Amino acid sequence: MTAPSDAATLREAIDDYHALLSNDIAGESQARLDAQLRERGLFFGDRPLCTVLRPRFFTPGQHRGIRRRIAPLLAAFRRAHDAAIATSAVLDQFRLADWERDLVHWKSGFRDPSPISRLDAFYTPDDEELWFTEYNAEVPAGAAYGDVLAEVFHSLPIMREFVHRWHVHSLPARPHTLHALIDAWQQFSGSRVAPRIAILDWREVPTQSEFRLFQRYFAEHGVESVIVDPAEVDYDGERLSASDGPIDLVYKRVLTTELVERGGIDHPVLRAVKDGAVCMVNPPACKILHKKASLAVLHDERNASLFDAEERQAIFEHVPWTRVVEERRTTHRGRDIDLVEFIRAERERLVLKPNDDYGGKGIVLGWETDAAAWDRAVALALAEPYIVQERVRLPFEAYPSLVDGNVHVVDRMVDTAPYVAYGAFTEGYLSRLSTASLLNVTAGGGSQTPTFIVEKR
Repeated sequence: MTAPSDAATLREAIDDYHALLSNDIAGESQARLDAQLRERGLFFGDRPLCTVLRPRFFTPGQHRGIRRRIAPLLAAFRRAHDAAIATSAVLDQFRLADWERDLVHWKSGFRDPSPISRLDAFYTPDDEELWFTEYNAEVPAGAAYGDVLAEVFHSLPIMREFVHRWHVHSLPARPHTLHALIDAWQQFSGSRVAPRIAILDWREVPTQSEFRLFQRYFAEHGVESVIVDPAEVDYDGERLSASDGPIDLVYKRVLTTELVERGGIDHPVLRAVKDGAVCMVNPPACKILHKKASLAVLHDERNASLFDAEERQAIFEHVPWTRVVEERRTTHRGRDIDLVEFIRAERERLVLKPNDDYGGKGIVLGWETDAAAWDRAVALALAEPYIVQERVRLPFEAYPSLVDGNVHVVDRMVDTAPYVAYGAFTEGYLSRLSTASLLNVTAGGGSQTPTFIVEKR
């Protein structure tokens, strides 16, 4: 007999899960989920992180396929980064601000420009279509949330029934975060003694609850850490410190742009990093790949010689057509075009994104925008660093939720965001769900659910 396809196995697992989710079991599971969300601090600001009663499922084959296709893309990103550091003409394409161009040449004390990062993608299991639309190479969030959500879902009454027929295991991302931090520290310091870590971001950010989850996880593994606001640090020319003691390693969750906007280029953290007095992950050099223009650099015909044949094929198959918005001629699917004329004419198939922003801010979806508003967006994109990207198909999956005591199964858009360690391999996923086109928890457009590998017993 022929083994069932991964897509068929996945559909069977989802159907089995939904069939088991009677109103009674759903009610018990929802009550436990709500209690665990409160107890474990699984909130983004004041919003519960998860609003559905099913995890995201992948088969082992699907998981392996995603990892296999990511590998040459990660190699291509590294080549692009190295070329930008070596050559001003390549660095220009990333559209960094003048102060950023200075910072990215600072020495970090370790190999990788982004020891921890996250790719954002759309994956359709039925036909294995996979498109990577952004690379969060500066402050990838959500790993601790996903890990703890997985623990919660393992304990739900519905999962107790589901595991009779299916083997289920999670893909934790916190271990590789801690490994990457310690690895960077050991390269930086030459010491095998664990560093004292400062988790650095503003007190008012909604991800403070995730910082506390990381702090507890670090402590469970023998690593001391403190949560510190950038306004609460001091640098005396030798050591960076907070009110309660010295800092060896900065686990930077604050965006460099916000740090400079609010504290200036001579902020104590940045002075300490420049002097080599503190280890910071991710370092200033991460800004190169964090720019949304990094996908344009990969896709632009001017840069084809930077990549080998396997990398070029991976870019063609998994990175949507992307360009920095500017007055120039370029190619689209082998055809010579005037870029700005093409953008204006092809609104229904394009999206405009600011080069360095987060949470969905500034993104304009051409197919949801009228012609006049699109022309205004194009004018703005010519005045400020923006990219234009071809629309990709948004995948939908059915997810159950409990409404007035009854189970409702609703199709939701879902994205697939693999976490990356050392810029080389993936471990764990952020899976976000939404009923709106913009899948982003920060923007208020969705929620998060944990990701599990499922195999039939």
